[in-house]
Amino acid sequence: MRRRCGWLGLPQDGKAAPVWARKTVAIESCPKSYITAESEGLVEDFLVRRRLGGTSFGELSARQVEGFLILEQALAAENPAGRRAER
Repeated sequence: MRRRCGWLGLPQDGKAAPVWARKTVAIESCPKSYITAESEGLVEDFLVRRRLGGTSFGELSARQVEGFLILEQALAAENPAGRRAER
């Protein structure tokens, strides 16, 4: 109840405070409700393709390419000084 996970709504006083924050993102309810099965699958696919040594963008849908580029940017932002994640 303290974190207002998705189904609990706002507290009685009506004031919403962030319950999850990371760098430049903050939300007022539990983040789990923002993760869909599709987005989880996209992240898994990204990590598998990255681990196996690359991606042929011609074989991907536009949605996958966009998702992979967003994930690549997020990964680069997480690694200080532009270091690449170990494979």
